[in-house]
Amino acid sequence: MPVAIGAKPRSTFTDPIGLLTDCHRRIELFLAVLARVSAQARGGPLSREEREAVETALRYFRKGAPKHIADEEETLFPRLRSIEHRRELRAVLEKAAALEEQHEEAKRGHAEIEQLGRKWLAAGSLALVDRTRFAELVAELGNLYRGHIAVEEQEVFPMAAAVLPRSELEAMGREIAARRGLQRE
Repeated sequence: MPVAIGAKPRSTFTDPIGLLTDCHRRIELFLAVLARVSAQARGGPLSREEREAVETALRYFRKGAPKHIADEEETLFPRLRSIEHRRELRAVLEKAAALEEQHEEAKRGHAEIEQLGRKWLAAGSLALVDRTRFAELVAELGNLYRGHIAVEEQEVFPMAAAVLPRSELEAMGREIAARRGLQRE
């Protein structure tokens, strides 16, 4: 069950759309980790491996996920909005607004999971009401992300790849790298 946050991504900063997709795989992975640990430990004492998995997942959602949201809301969506409003782009831009609302919903869910996860790690167990809520939140976020990721990967990202000039994609890669304190490859 150990998961390494620093695992080699499939894409590089020269492929910012691929990087965004890689982030989605990490989101899915870490939600699955939280769901699996929640189901196995049921709010009880965590094994060393489960504890490390929860800590790693919480850290990703605390540090990595906000960067991904910024990648979309500050780097991708504004570029799409700046393009002359072509008919086929209009529907995608409407969806971008809904996606931003879902980002806010996800942030609230992650904040509550963080609080309950920290409580679990500190106390060694969770009361029935807290472990039930933890499991509910993980399931709710899983459902939210399933639809959210599908819209982005099936509609928004392909449209971005089709309409954004190479120079804008390169600028996106630089911004994404800078957000992480890295130089673009």
